[in-house]
Amino acid sequence: MKSATAKIVLEIASRQGVLRPRDLDSHGIPRKYLNLLHHAGLLNRIGRGMYMSPQANVSPHVGLMQAAKWVPHGVICLLSALQFHDIGTQSPFEVWMAIGRRSWRPRIKYPPLRIVRFSDAALTEGVEEHQIGNVPVKVYCPAKTVADCFKYRNKVGLDVAMEALRDCLQNKKCTHEQLWQYARVCRVTNVMRPYLVGAAL
Repeated sequence: MKSATAKIVLEIASRQGVLRPRDLDSHGIPRKYLNLLHHAGLLNRIGRGMYMSPQANVSPHVGLMQAAKWVPHGVICLLSALQFHDIGTQSPFEVWMAIGRRSWRPRIKYPPLRIVRFSDAALTEGVEEHQIGNVPVKVYCPAKTVADCFKYRNKVGLDVAMEALRDCLQNKKCTHEQLWQYARVCRVTNVMRPYLVGAAL
């Protein structure tokens, strides 16, 4: 397929990384072009309603990228944030994502999401923005992620939280001071204290 419109769609895909049908609306381009370009082999469909250029470098974190496109107000958290930062040994099949207490709960089939509701400073503090395939993805920083694991130890397991803390410090992903800071934010200072004091000895 060779047309001026097809060329524009491919340029948008190259620039944005992941292209969704609604991304064409502001350009006045019919959404059917995505399907036409997919069948012509010029775009890859990587999920329901999501397309990428075949020349794009596919990130190992493509699931996080897809989740961020579907839920731009969400923040990658807990097990998925551990995996992103290469902390510990977790390899979740779901994308763990934090949203606000009153935020709309996304209902999508792929990628599978594990939604956790955060509130106040626990939702907004420690958020980093990373580019994955030209898509901005919000992820909690290593120290905040460790504190979150202790706060949600009933969901992820205390052993996972302890492993994350040890690995984070041993591999210098964060400092003791940062861990104390986010322990206060997440209100788990008393829970984390024995492990932080032990790690400092």
